Amino acid sequence: MPSLSIIVPTRRSSSTLCARLSRLARALPDAQVIVVEPDDLAPTGDEPALPAHVVRLRAPRGRGTQCNAGVRIARGELLMFLHDDTALPAGAFAAVAAAFADPRTAMTCFRLRFDRRHWLLGLYGWFSRFDSIWTTFGDQAMVVRHDLLDAVGGLPDWPLYEDVELARRMRRIGRIVKLPLTVTTSAVRYARNGIVRQQLANAVAITRFLLGASPWRLAAAYEGRR
Repeated sequence: MPSLSIIVPTRRSSSTLCARLSRLARALPDAQVIVVEPDDLAPTGDEPALPAHVVRLRAPRGRGTQCNAGVRIARGELLMFLHDDTALPAGAFAAVAAAFADPRTAMTCFRLRFDRRHWLLGLYGWFSRFDSIWTTFGDQAMVVRHDLLDAVGGLPDWPLYEDVELARRMRRIGRIVKLPLTVTTSAVRYARNGIVRQQLANAVAITRFLLGASPWRLAAAYEGRR
C-alpha cells in the first residue's frame, strides 16, 4: 500500500476539527496528518490541542499557500487535500489505493454529499460522480501522486480555485478517477445564503475565473459573502 499524507488547510483549528482528526487517526493510523493554519491568526488563549499525531503548521493565508506549505513537509507517496469541514467515508484509503494501482491515474477524488438533506443539494452531489471543470472541486478530497504534483509545479499559490487549476494540470498528464465512495461536507453556506442563490453565486464566480478574473479578486468577493 502506498504511504499517505493528508493536508488540511483551515482558517482556525476548532474543537469540531479536532474531533474529526481523532476519527481520522483511528481510521488511518499510518497516515501523516498536517494541519495548516494562517500565519496571521491572533491568539485567543483557548486554542484547542490537536491530536498528538497531527503536525501543526502556519503559512500565509490562502488555501493554495497553506496546502503548499503542507506539501513541503509531506512524506507520503500520495497526498490528500482535505477540507476541514469534509468527512471521509469508511474504506476511503482502500478505494484510493486501488485506483492508484493503475499507473495512468494522476488524481482521484470522491463523490460528494452534504450534511443537509435537500433535493437540489442531492442533485448537485449526484453530478459530482463525473469529472469536469464544473463538477470536480477540493471539497471532494483530492488525492494526487506526490511525484506528479512536483512535476507540474505544485498547486498555484492562490486563495481560491487552486483546486480547479490542480485538476486542470493533472488532466494534462493522466486521468482523474472519481471514486465510488462519498465524502460528506458542510452545507452551511447554502443554509445561510439560500441554496439557489449560493449555487448561482458559485456558477458566476467560476465562470468569471474561467474567463480570466483574478483568484484574489474572486476570493475577496467570496469572503465578503461569508
